[in-house]
Amino acid sequence: MADTKREIERKYESDESGLPDLTGVAGVAEVIDKGVAQLDATYYDTVDERLAASSVTLRRRTGGSDAGWHLKFPVSPGVRDEIQAPLSDDLPGDLAGLVRSRVRDAELVPVVRLRSDRDVRDLVDAEGRVLAEVSVDAVRAERLSGGSGTAQWTEIEVELADDVDPVLLDKVEKRLRKAGVRPSKSASKLARALAETAPKKRKLASGSAEEAVTAGDHVLAYVRAQRDAIVDLDPAVRQDVEDSVHSMRVATRRLRSTFKSFGKVLDRAVTDPIGDELKWLAGELGVDRDREVLNERLLTALDEVPSALVSGPVAERVSKWAGDSPGGASGRLIGVLDSHRYLALLDTLDAVLTDPPLREAAGKKPGKVLPKAVKKDFRKVARLVEQALELDPGSDRDVAIHEARKKTKRTRYAAEAATPALGKPAKDLVKTMKSLQNLLGEHQDSVMARGTLRELSAVAHAAGESAFTYGLLYGREEQRAAAVEAELPGFWAGTKGATEVL
Repeated sequence: MADTKREIERKYESDESGLPDLTGVAGVAEVIDKGVAQLDATYYDTVDERLAASSVTLRRRTGGSDAGWHLKFPVSPGVRDEIQAPLSDDLPGDLAGLVRSRVRDAELVPVVRLRSDRDVRDLVDAEGRVLAEVSVDAVRAERLSGGSGTAQWTEIEVELADDVDPVLLDKVEKRLRKAGVRPSKSASKLARALAETAPKKRKLASGSAEEAVTAGDHVLAYVRAQRDAIVDLDPAVRQDVEDSVHSMRVATRRLRSTFKSFGKVLDRAVTDPIGDELKWLAGELGVDRDREVLNERLLTALDEVPSALVSGPVAERVSKWAGDSPGGASGRLIGVLDSHRYLALLDTLDAVLTDPPLREAAGKKPGKVLPKAVKKDFRKVARLVEQALELDPGSDRDVAIHEARKKTKRTRYAAEAATPALGKPAKDLVKTMKSLQNLLGEHQDSVMARGTLRELSAVAHAAGESAFTYGLLYGREEQRAAAVEAELPGFWAGTKGATEVL
């Protein structure tokens, strides 16, 4: 079974002078020599180095106190999440799953071997608590595939101990800099080894929004960001990280909306089938998520009911309806992420970015193309909101409000894609659409809650239980929906001109 820990460290260049005295660092009472360890690590990647391109490292290491398989994902500069598994000849299946969104059907091969003599010291406080581990690593790198040759260097690594204030790293760095030690230019040993043993390659454009020139550039930058989000979130979904399922689902929706909104930029004959697959993925991600969210809403509402008004095992009924299995890491969902259909979808998204199905408008200036698409989406929102306001309260109005909410999301995402090109007007529209989305979403959540309460009431009645509390909760949900419907006209009146400045 793999274990996960948050690794916070900094790396520095080292020369023959070695490690300066760190006993002068505030809070450090003693520096304890832990001896020298010999480490031997083989790093694995695809032939085209997909893991390295994402700053992900996968290694099998012997020696030291944590021999085994180590998989590291970047979190922020100097911070990585490390998943460890026991030493074995073959890559453990759970680690293989965590890199599948990047590796897919490609083979993992040894790319670099790093052998290090690690001279370790612990920084401890006055109570003997370890604050950080400092090591001087003499590294010998050997390229195993994708290049040739060897490299050698020495570096200083400072890794923060668990539950220690990261401010300590700043204090240690101040002392190191005073002694002439400078931060490493490489983010990791593997990155340095790859750089020093690989053939020179022409730097490719990243395709970021900052580099975008045409309308097509901006749309593709947004598509790329959502594709990257899906790939990056895949390991988190498999590990049931909080909010990861929701975040991946949002990325799929953003992609699908973008393909629809910018049909003048990307050929929908190509992107519509991809949109169908994204809809399938969003649906699979939502199977457990929607029920989980509704369960939380109902239980929260039940907590607000005085105990004297709770008749029967209402909480138990709600929890049983929601199910006991966790949503994010369910076997069903992991099966989806391991499926050929999902991996083929990722390949197709890659192909869209590599060879985009551009239409004539893609080559035009973004200021001419993008506002038209955003305004077109907004007009659909306006039509649906105004239609809903003309209807009497009831199921027809509920449907109209729900459709308006979906189109509001699309307008929001289109404005997000256009923001790097259009600036503050698009950014303001994003905020406005998010507020409208939240308002309409509260109404739809109430509709769904009332439907579930009707079902639970019928089940309770059939079991001979009182349905009183379900009716009480139903009435409160009706009031919440009515409050939204009362607020909507005023809110919409202040929103009508939101796209005029685009």
